[in-house]
Amino acid sequence: MFKEKPTISKWIADMYEQDATDTNDVEFLLSVIGPKPKRILEIACGSGRILVPLAKAGHVVTGLDFDSYMLSKIDSKTEGLSNIFWYKADVINDDWGNDYNIVVIAGNFLFNIISDMDYEKAQKLLIDKSAKSLVSGGIIYIDYGYTLHPEYWFDDPSERVIWEGTDSDGNTGKMILFGSTFDKETETVKSIRRFELHCISGEIIKQDIDVVKHFATLEQIHSWLSSTGFIIEEEYGDYNCNPISETTSRAIIKARKI
Repeated sequence: MFKEKPTISKWIADMYEQDATDTNDVEFLLSVIGPKPKRILEIACGSGRILVPLAKAGHVVTGLDFDSYMLSKIDSKTEGLSNIFWYKADVINDDWGNDYNIVVIAGNFLFNIISDMDYEKAQKLLIDKSAKSLVSGGIIYIDYGYTLHPEYWFDDPSERVIWEGTDSDGNTGKMILFGSTFDKETETVKSIRRFELHCISGEIIKQDIDVVKHFATLEQIHSWLSSTGFIIEEEYGDYNCNPISETTSRAIIKARKI
């Protein structure tokens, strides 16, 4: 995810499989899009946590991701399914295809883009490419970790263990986030991700990676959607359909291409 060493990348994929077990976002997405079969594209599909349930619900789904280790997890989950496709792609630079009814940008990917492009431009580009990939009247669905006070979330220099555990090869490690700062003027988040693996071979692998991200405000997302020809139909702050407020922690947006 962060230009880490291959052994770390594989460990991350296994940790994600172990840790990302919540289904609230998937169930909510399914309720929003409805049961009628649709052609759906998921950006940054990872190991299929969202993609596979969409296929099992009867939709024809395609997933894009550039992480081979994550994509390798999908096949074992798709027995008996002929309506699911996935391939390795850089979602910023590669073509997405077209004629989709729905483009899904979930799993907080709007804040977790991996690209050398200016971060804010990359975020807007996702909206632009979604519009080009959708049929007229198609839907973009965004699920984004969101707060009205990002400084409370991100301005925190202390160490936090994000993942810790043993992968399928027997390598044990942890990923720590520290030194996080937030610039209110630019909505820029800076932090350091530290990986430390104790491999079954006896090798110890350490890597520090500087991470710089842009926290998109709701106003910016609205502006990008509007300028690209979308009309917002539904917007929520959580999976209970509450509006975005001081007490919610997500921005869930369903917008239609006109």
